[in-house]
Amino acid sequence: MTNKDAMPYCASRSHSVRRTTHEVRVGGVGVGGNNPVRIQSMTTSDTQDIAATVRQCIALAEVGCEIVRITAPNVTAAKCLQTIRAEFSAAGFSGVPLVADIHFLPTAAMEAVEHVEKIRVNPGNYADKKRFAVKEYTDAEYERELQRLHDSFSPLVKRARTLGRALRVGTNHGSLSDRIMNRYGDTPLGMVESALEFLHIAEAHGFKQTILSMKASNPKVMIQAYRLLVQRMAQEDMHYPLHLGVTEAGDGEDGRIKSAIGIGSLLLDGLGDTIRVSLTEDSVYEIPVARAIADKTMSLWENASKPRSTPDAIDPYHFTRRETNLLQLGGQVTIGSEHPPAVVVRIPSVSALPATQAQFAIVRLADTPVEGLLVPVTHGSELTGLNPTPGTFLVLELPAKLTVDELRAQPDAWPAGTVILRGFDRNDASTFADFVRFTREKNLLLAAQIQPADFPVLGETLRELGDRGLLFTLSATPADCGHALGGYRQLADALRTIGSRAPLWIRNTPGTAVAAKADFLSRLLEAAFLSGGLLCDGLGDMVSIETEPDAVRALKLTYNVLQGAGTRSSKTEFVACPSCGRTLFDLQATTQRIREKTGHLKGVKLAIMGCIVNGPGEMADADFGYVGGAPGKINLYVGKQCVQYNIPQAEADDHLIALIKAHGKWAEVTPA
Repeated sequence: MTNKDAMPYCASRSHSVRRTTHEVRVGGVGVGGNNPVRIQSMTTSDTQDIAATVRQCIALAEVGCEIVRITAPNVTAAKCLQTIRAEFSAAGFSGVPLVADIHFLPTAAMEAVEHVEKIRVNPGNYADKKRFAVKEYTDAEYERELQRLHDSFSPLVKRARTLGRALRVGTNHGSLSDRIMNRYGDTPLGMVESALEFLHIAEAHGFKQTILSMKASNPKVMIQAYRLLVQRMAQEDMHYPLHLGVTEAGDGEDGRIKSAIGIGSLLLDGLGDTIRVSLTEDSVYEIPVARAIADKTMSLWENASKPRSTPDAIDPYHFTRRETNLLQLGGQVTIGSEHPPAVVVRIPSVSALPATQAQFAIVRLADTPVEGLLVPVTHGSELTGLNPTPGTFLVLELPAKLTVDELRAQPDAWPAGTVILRGFDRNDASTFADFVRFTREKNLLLAAQIQPADFPVLGETLRELGDRGLLFTLSATPADCGHALGGYRQLADALRTIGSRAPLWIRNTPGTAVAAKADFLSRLLEAAFLSGGLLCDGLGDMVSIETEPDAVRALKLTYNVLQGAGTRSSKTEFVACPSCGRTLFDLQATTQRIREKTGHLKGVKLAIMGCIVNGPGEMADADFGYVGGAPGKINLYVGKQCVQYNIPQAEADDHLIALIKAHGKWAEVTPA
């Protein structure tokens, strides 16, 4: 039995049905159960600077942070938590719980548990080591290692139970232990096994006040790990709450998109009880983003008692892109599973086409121009003399009233590979067939805009005519779906059922939006939820973000979503951790400085890590790494291998650029 055939990870992939968990009390704040999604963040000050840490705790609480995490890298820092807790409470925030973040030292955890409401431990660091050592473990050796974990973790579990504290078993993709790596590899399964080992130890002591997390900088890995964890817990009748986050997400638009893809996709599936948006910015800026993600997704949560369907066109536990036909658009752009998703930008009308094309001819993102222009057409006369610029294809959105006969009356001057977009429903089966025949006759392509519920009728026509030259899309959330993400999943499942390999076009329209709001953050989150979530499922061959009225901004947002989902690279990819008390340099300033120097390197992945805790692991799939090794000193990595140690920070940028050049990854900036 495959994972796909086993117990599903959620009640429905087309509706947001919240996963049932038991409640964990973090001080006076309930997590899971019937509680809303809780928002948390982390201080960035040196924990031993008590005054600065208290100020940051207060600043976070004042902007709506419900749980505040503080690093405790050693026993001295852990002892400071007693005074921090007292002063934070005295300032009027006794109801806001504090969490100690522990990585390497059980002794620090045993001190911290005396003072704060929750302890987060990283199972890859807490009792294990990560030195990228290679060793084959016999079953007996592995059992001895598990007993060692039991002996190391049990004192903390027992003390937490006595004091009424909560624990978080927080697995990080970047800090899986050598033992886990050697048996399970650098996989979501390895992340899950690492967490379950610690969870089983807690359960052996009758301790249930545990929250789990599966963080990664890659949203695909993070999403798969949480799904697999929930499935495994369900098999063992476990119902622990989840903390969601994309670690090392970065800053600005990129960090928000990555976080929204990972966190939003899972919340739409009903998974998640507390979240953190990890940005390489001041922590207070994380809270409004997290609040917006939580509010948008919670608004869709439905009653778990209602029976729901679960489309299964994909294996949700292993990323595999859906196999599709290849379609040639406009002579130079090909879409399909063997190519990155194409980007389409909407313009207001045919009359705007010439000026807009001239504008877009000079708009480039790391040498990536506009590929497709979506043009609404109101009547047939507008179709005369269309002539896109080289390398750009046209998508003509036809109104339902425009018939095939009217199209036949137009001159045969349409560029080959032009896409005709038209809506069809179950009553339009014959019209659908007419359009399929017409577009094939004229060497055009047909984008059929349908609802999954209408597919059984239209599917018969599709079986008869085949799916050559066809792609499918939605323009609104289907009436029988809770969200547009579920609608596209249903559509993909309907195509799978009849054996069709027609590509899918993901359209972000006002009709597919989670909520209609005018602000850019809202539109960004909606695009990340829908396009990013589907791309991480392996669905989607063409993408348009039509909720953004400014065409150039829509273009950039679309490419950024594709980059965040890991499906198309148009610029440098940055893995940058948020600051904390362990950070050895100014992450925000450093990230911005390096971005200015290297942001044009299309396809290159750089990791900028403030310390060694997760650095080598999180940068394992990065090309190069810039890691704080000591105060004022930087270590440089190629992949997971450190190649230069203790470089003075003032010289580190130049050394990094030289390293990129030495490995043939450098390119000069292309003039606009």
